Amino acid sequence: MPSNTGMMDSAYFVGRSEILSWINSTLHLNLSKVEEAASGAVQCQLMDVAHPGMVPIHKVNFDAKTEYDMIQNYKVLQDVFNKLKITKHIEVNKLIKGRPLDNLEFMQWMKKYFDSVNGGLLPSYNPVERRESSKGGKEVGKKSVNTQASLRPNSSHSNKNHSSSHNSNRRIEGCSANQALKGAKPNTFNVSVYEEQITELKLSVDSLEKERDFYFSKLRDIEILCQTPEIENSPIVEAIQKILYATDDETSVVAEAQAIVSQHIKHLSPIVEVSEENSMTENQKRKSIDVNTPGNGKQPQRQRLSDVSNIQCSGSPLVSF
Repeated sequence: MPSNTGMMDSAYFVGRSEILSWINSTLHLNLSKVEEAASGAVQCQLMDVAHPGMVPIHKVNFDAKTEYDMIQNYKVLQDVFNKLKITKHIEVNKLIKGRPLDNLEFMQWMKKYFDSVNGGLLPSYNPVERRESSKGGKEVGKKSVNTQASLRPNSSHSNKNHSSSHNSNRRIEGCSANQALKGAKPNTFNVSVYEEQITELKLSVDSLEKERDFYFSKLRDIEILCQTPEIENSPIVEAIQKILYATDDETSVVAEAQAIVSQHIKHLSPIVEVSEENSMTENQKRKSIDVNTPGNGKQPQRQRLSDVSNIQCSGSPLVSF
């Protein structure tokens, strides 16, 4: 048998009552719940039945109540697994918590292994006598013997009562199982709804983180630009940095930044007025020049005649008579 049996194996479909019946009949015990075997002592003795003499039964504590004592039992069981080269993983932390499902699954595996070793046949083995050498083994044996004696039927009438009570118990268990199944549907629905909500919240968080990183990179670029040596001392950069480094409590930071900018603009306004005056004087000069100068760009006729007469009087060689 492979040590690690798959969860879809037939071993894991064996019922709780069948497992309890197998444990009680094999070890002469009277367990009413599978989680009562959480201490690990029962598992150790089952391996002792499958492999007589392999388990140091005197090291097993059948009266283990604390987690420390339970862990010691599982250490004995693990040593046996190592000797037999069984690679089955023992989830000790779960088993010692007494969880019904975890203990049931492990005992289902134990039964599968037991059946594969001996074919389901019990060897000549006295479990009560074997337990006497271990701590708490005698008390466990006495309890099981007294319980079995009290439950032993004395007449056919008791058998009838026992069978009828057994049938009624089965009906009660069936009703409780149906109620459990009915109650499981809304829980399953609620779980699916919660999973959808969790998925939506995760997607929302991812998108918000991307948006945060995007705007943070933009602000970082602005900060690097403001640290340029040529402009880092300018009032505009000072106003930007004031907004950039403001905390949540500074509600008036925008007004202060606007005040810095407005003061800078007022400081530059006289220069602007001088430049406007200079431009106005230049425009007036241009207009006066345009008025004195004719539109065609030629000199008047009287001025040309006077120029010719002046040239003749000067005896210029360019004039011929």
